Amino acid sequence: MSNEYNDRIALICKYIADNINEDLNLEKLSEVSGLSKYHFHRVFTAKLNISLYSFIQLTRLKRASYQLVFNKEMKIIDIAFDANFDSPEAFSRSFKKVFNVTPSQFRSAPNWEKWHEKYQFIIPTGDNHMEIKIINLEEMKVAVLEHRASPTTLNNSVEKFKNWRIQSKQSPINKARTFGIVYNDPNNTKPEDFAFDICGELFEDLKQNKDGVIEKTIPAGRCAVVRHFGSPDNIEGKIYELYGKWLPTSGEELRDFPLFFHYHNFFPEVPENELITDIYLPLI
Repeated sequence: MSNEYNDRIALICKYIADNINEDLNLEKLSEVSGLSKYHFHRVFTAKLNISLYSFIQLTRLKRASYQLVFNKEMKIIDIAFDANFDSPEAFSRSFKKVFNVTPSQFRSAPNWEKWHEKYQFIIPTGDNHMEIKIINLEEMKVAVLEHRASPTTLNNSVEKFKNWRIQSKQSPINKARTFGIVYNDPNNTKPEDFAFDICGELFEDLKQNKDGVIEKTIPAGRCAVVRHFGSPDNIEGKIYELYGKWLPTSGEELRDFPLFFHYHNFFPEVPENELITDIYLPLI
């Protein structure tokens, strides 16, 4: 499918994310995409391998899932209305039909591995132009929760680390930067061998804790930095382009430290398409 159609589907996915609380009917979406309503839904399904209706429903339920787990103070009735359902009962029926558990059950014991099975489609990103900067990063002390398990269960560790940050007040989310250090490529690593450090900037020595949080250092040094907008699920394209296209012609050499990410904001506090992630590639 041509880049023109790819860009149009990327545009409509962004529009859906921006207007997820609205009535997203075929006529309006086809108008936004610039495609005839007689062909729009087929073009959409051909690109994403999922129907337009299912995509809208899963987009709403994705935000609801994150709200259930990461915004525990938010009532389920409010999550239901926020997801554009007419009632909590309708929300619960839809949620259970898709994930085979009720919203309450998912909130108390989320099975992210099973959850990820529903989100195998890849959302096109449209224009993938990369602007790469070389920066000098200062040494940084970080609190770390080591995730050593399947990438599909990473949110379990994220939830645990977030709770530690809130309770300990040592790496406040609204003041301290958040990083992720990825030690291997999830596409070429057995799930049980996947290694990822969830990090929060520290302004003092880490205090003893029973949460498995340890102290590490992100070393000072030069890094190539490229910014990614949108879901981390789509970040691989920029990473492979960084390694495959930019690095061989840059004259730069890689440093002995893993690729890492700086997360500027978080879903579901902002829509997925408004997420900002900086990719850091350490250089000599």
